[in-house]
Amino acid sequence: MNVEELVRDSLRELAVEQPSAGPGFADRVLAARRRRRTRRLASVAAATAAVVAVAVAVPMLAPGKDDVRPASVLEHGGTSAHPDQSPPRDAIAAGRSVLAAYYTGEPARQTKDEGTFVRTYWLLDPGTGTYRKDTRWSHVAVAPGLRTAAVLERNLPAHRIGLLDLATGEVERWIPVQQGVGGLAFSSDGSRLVATTYAENPDALEKLGSVGGGGVAWETPHSSSRTGFLLLDLVGGGASWAKVTHGREITGRADFAFSRDDRLVFARTVGPRDGLEQFYDRSGNKVAPPADEKHLRWDVGARLSPNGRLAALGLTKEVDGTPGKSYSSIVDPRTGHEITKVRGAELLAWADDKRLIAWERTTSLKEPYRDRLVLVTIGSDKVVPLSGTRVMDDDLQTLEWQPVFAER
Repeated sequence: MNVEELVRDSLRELAVEQPSAGPGFADRVLAARRRRRTRRLASVAAATAAVVAVAVAVPMLAPGKDDVRPASVLEHGGTSAHPDQSPPRDAIAAGRSVLAAYYTGEPARQTKDEGTFVRTYWLLDPGTGTYRKDTRWSHVAVAPGLRTAAVLERNLPAHRIGLLDLATGEVERWIPVQQGVGGLAFSSDGSRLVATTYAENPDALEKLGSVGGGGVAWETPHSSSRTGFLLLDLVGGGASWAKVTHGREITGRADFAFSRDDRLVFARTVGPRDGLEQFYDRSGNKVAPPADEKHLRWDVGARLSPNGRLAALGLTKEVDGTPGKSYSSIVDPRTGHEITKVRGAELLAWADDKRLIAWERTTSLKEPYRDRLVLVTIGSDKVVPLSGTRVMDDDLQTLEWQPVFAER
């Protein structure tokens, strides 16, 4: 691997470091591909410990609105597949999970030596069941129920959070915040938000050098400006901020998300193996992970099954030379012992207690990487295509469409 490839690979790593709309969401979807490579970025950061509570006025969510979503989005057990579409134009769903949004990304030059990684979102319109492009937002988290999304404007860190009505595409309320926010995630019932705070743009890039054709090679800064997290109660109102210190364990973007029971938050951390997580209480103190989450990985979006009895882990096997023949591990969440394997290279979301949505490779190991969304079933080798094949760009500084799932 030459220097240019290493630089481009670092952009891939930056792209995966956005957490999704909750513990099972968004920017961890490239991690399995990243683990097939060998390069890691070093991280250096320092801060002092403190916890500060800040009171802010948080608008309450409207408890009930007329539901205008089409039946295909409302039906809990239904499957909506479009294997001829990549990126998708029409809603993709299976069981409890819906593709609520997706995004692409590319670097944008700001100054001679500085840039940012810019995402462009397509959000599910619940009225038409189609995805529509919305260039206003740098970060989007979709609440369970697919009525509301929390959004941040282009300039990060942001000092207000928008609550977007997905049916109208209009921001119903703005929540002003004192600390600059760079990431968002909803609680499992959608009543609370955890907003990750940063002193600087978490998607900032630094110039590493020049590449052929007059282009610029970018890399992620080797430190993070993350300052802590803000917990916002969207029903009762009010918020509190906790300052979280960090040493060498994070770099760049490292957003927080809620634990399964919403009592704790967690974020990725760098350690002797990829995928490590650190949990915190609401005051920002490091705590042990819950018993059923201590074997989970931040880069595997599916996490725990709906009934909590199974845990999804990463890729364990690829059949050499056989397109679409990959398997991931399903383990006991309390012991970490493997129970079985299931088809799929990356497990993204649970459809129910036996089925998952996954990325599945469509090419052999000797060919350029191509994949598609599929529905897989524990105990079966059958896969049901949900999307068309995602074609990877040769320019590794850009990011192909990445899914953001939410529960309906």
